[in-house]
Amino acid sequence: MTSTDTALQRALDRERAHHEHCRTVLAAMVEGAQEHVVTGEDVSASGADAEVLGYRLRSRAKEMRELPAGPLFFGRLDFAEGEETGRALHIGRLRITEHPAAPPLVVDWRAPVSRAFYQATAGDPRGVAVRRRFGWAPGSRGDAADLTGLEDEHLGRGESRASAIVAREIERPRVGPMRDIAATIQPEQDDLVRAALGTTVCVQGAPGTGKTAVGLHRAAYLLYTHPQRIKRGGLLILGPNPTFLSYIAEVLPALGESGVRQSTLDREIARHPVTRTDDAPAAALKHDARTAEVLRRALYARVDPGAAGDLAVPDGSYRWRVPAEALARIVAEVREEEPPYGVGRERVRARIVRYVQERAERRAGPQSNAWLRRVERCRPVGAALDAVWPRVRPEEVVAPLLGDPGELARAAEGVLDDDEQQALRWTGRAPRSWRSARWSAADLLLLDEVAGLLGHPEGYGHIVVDEAQDLSPMECRAIARRSAFGSLTVLGDLAQGTTPWAARSWRTVLAHLGRPDAAVVPLTTGFRVPQEVVGLANRLLARLGVDVPPARSLRGDGELTLRACAPGAVPETVVDAVRHALTRAGSVGVVAADPDVPGLRAALDAAGIAAAGPEALGARVAVVPASVVKGLEYDHVVAVEPAAIAAAEGPGGRGLHRLYVVLTRAVSRLDVVHARPLPF
Repeated sequence: MTSTDTALQRALDRERAHHEHCRTVLAAMVEGAQEHVVTGEDVSASGADAEVLGYRLRSRAKEMRELPAGPLFFGRLDFAEGEETGRALHIGRLRITEHPAAPPLVVDWRAPVSRAFYQATAGDPRGVAVRRRFGWAPGSRGDAADLTGLEDEHLGRGESRASAIVAREIERPRVGPMRDIAATIQPEQDDLVRAALGTTVCVQGAPGTGKTAVGLHRAAYLLYTHPQRIKRGGLLILGPNPTFLSYIAEVLPALGESGVRQSTLDREIARHPVTRTDDAPAAALKHDARTAEVLRRALYARVDPGAAGDLAVPDGSYRWRVPAEALARIVAEVREEEPPYGVGRERVRARIVRYVQERAERRAGPQSNAWLRRVERCRPVGAALDAVWPRVRPEEVVAPLLGDPGELARAAEGVLDDDEQQALRWTGRAPRSWRSARWSAADLLLLDEVAGLLGHPEGYGHIVVDEAQDLSPMECRAIARRSAFGSLTVLGDLAQGTTPWAARSWRTVLAHLGRPDAAVVPLTTGFRVPQEVVGLANRLLARLGVDVPPARSLRGDGELTLRACAPGAVPETVVDAVRHALTRAGSVGVVAADPDVPGLRAALDAAGIAAAGPEALGARVAVVPASVVKGLEYDHVVAVEPAAIAAAEGPGGRGLHRLYVVLTRAVSRLDVVHARPLPF
């Protein structure tokens, strides 16, 4: 054994011993956190860092029943200068310390001092002498991880090199749910992750650039940095569909964060079950921002300043008179202020009471609070209020609008033409009342818009919105209402827009989200999708009608195979491609136009190849409709009949965008099976 090998072995032995010590200390921390939950003892009195630790441990104590099976640290920094001179700091997913006031054994990756791990370079070492990365493998005991190697970069000497450990971690097989990237965050990703809480950021991320991971890690960073503010305001992760949410569900828990709401917008606005399906023209209109103006008109048309006559307010044996013209003036003034509808109703009530109060005090002096409450609640005031500014439900606005041509015509005049109004209306017999109405998914957006006009919905301190390029203007407005007093992380790729209303400009999306001036940051360098696959997908970009820079990849080890076959031989060729893929490690995704999926599953079953659907994240082979593959990744993708995927949505549809998505789901190998000419 050479002296270099001996030194490496000694270093490994020391790091393994440190890891074992960390596991022992973490076990004591978990036990202590559980005791704090029982006793209420405050562990947060030793500074801000200890406060964060104490809060996180107390809030998670009931969930931390077992120690993490994975490694407790993935990096180390040795500092040559600055406040940390002479210290070695291990970087991990969780802060580990023997006592809140003691130096940490492991520093949380989100702590300010950890930033040097991601940002230091040979040209700008940030006081770091040596950056060490660790290689790990599943533990032989089944309850821990085994340290298998380490590599050092001597940044203080100006030495820097590409990390083989990082490359292996990025290229690991993609079986099961999405993993965190705390060990492999790149500098440009780190800048986005650590953006301030009050900052809204829009990330235009090419395939494989880690935009989803950036959004989730920013959520984890904000939870760590602003625990109390996020706890008060809440944090919401919005994904495009339940399959995608299942795929990302384990990332935040792996980073030590739980209790974050992960949902779809459909779930957030679901006032009623969806029992009606709109045709394409109706759905497009209901997602159009112009419909918001129609709804606003329909709601405020119910305000009628002259609907009530003179108002007589009882005060014992006396009656205070509010003349009809005074009441109408109060209503008109409030209407001009354009408050939320529900706020406006209460504002009218308050001004009626003030009108009466001023006259009563001229006659009898100051009135008590009890007198004011009595006037507020008296029946004549309530009746007059119901006449001039009636109480209303969202359903009572939307159902008549969609069911009554006359009411729609009045509200839509000058906004929607006659053909659009006809397309917007419900087909068939109109329901007797909103209680018997059947609602479509887009109708729920209309109900949510009216609910937002009635009063502000409960909001969040921060919302992460993934696949945001697919949001319609009305969907953006629904999100904006829930983040009126918070910030957003907006993630997406305009080239992957597949809905009929998908955006072609981020400025349009951000305007509808109420953040027109938010920064748009491009991520164009991919770390997972190989160069060969990215190059094929880039051939489609010029035909997609969006201003998106071509992606590039740092991975050159991928495989791309074009498998042409005779018409009718596609299923057989797919089976052969899957058999070949199964000789390699990793997951296999067979992606096809939605109508072709049942036939391909049958062909694989007949060949003795077990295949699951997209919801089975741990399956070795999954057959996935092209419509739900967005956001998912597979080591090996078999893309079936690209021409059929591109044509599935008809002329003028987003089929080519859908195909772009399909081609970029592969993180190692891509087989393209086709009998028809390729559309790229």
